[in-house]
Amino acid sequence: MIRGKFITLEGGEGVGKTTNMKYVQQLLENTGRSVVVTREPGGTGMAEKIRDILLDRQSEGMTPVTELLLMFAARSQHIVHVIEPALQRGQWVLCDRFTDATFAYQGGGRGMDVETIAWLEQCVQGELRPDLTLLLDAPVATGMGRAQRRGDFDRFEQEQVEFFERVRQVYLQRARLNQRRFKIIDAAQSLDCVQKNIAEAIAVLS
Repeated sequence: MIRGKFITLEGGEGVGKTTNMKYVQQLLENTGRSVVVTREPGGTGMAEKIRDILLDRQSEGMTPVTELLLMFAARSQHIVHVIEPALQRGQWVLCDRFTDATFAYQGGGRGMDVETIAWLEQCVQGELRPDLTLLLDAPVATGMGRAQRRGDFDRFEQEQVEFFERVRQVYLQRARLNQRRFKIIDAAQSLDCVQKNIAEAIAVLS
């Protein structure tokens, strides 16, 4: 059986990942592909419980190390129980965030050591990497303005603007260093333009 493809959507707050996840899913299913849609942190029962802890604004003062390790603990469950089995069945996996988010949020945002994150990445994932990463990019002010209209912020969304500026810069840096895997999508454009660019990126992968 031909192994499926692994696509991730990345980006900061308010860039339209939820809307465009549904669009990518529809694009793939319209070509007859079986698609597994999932998210990080999360994707399994245990990983979703870890997600609740990570996003809870009432959690005791969580250290950056604890946050990083919880991210990879959830990811380990996710890979073993959802992502790898689906890919081996020939399904395409579409995931809202993956390890690039850890480099951006825990590395850029929290200032965690990049080499430590890379070591954990190798320990947990082995050779597993996305086949395509769609980076939805917009100025922080634009994204946060959209996010504010959604309602209450979670533990990450309530961080300061400087935090999200660092997150964005790390995302863009990773895209420059991994140009064969990343496709940067200007999420400040109209939704029609955004989705046209996404469709072009998916067509190349297909």
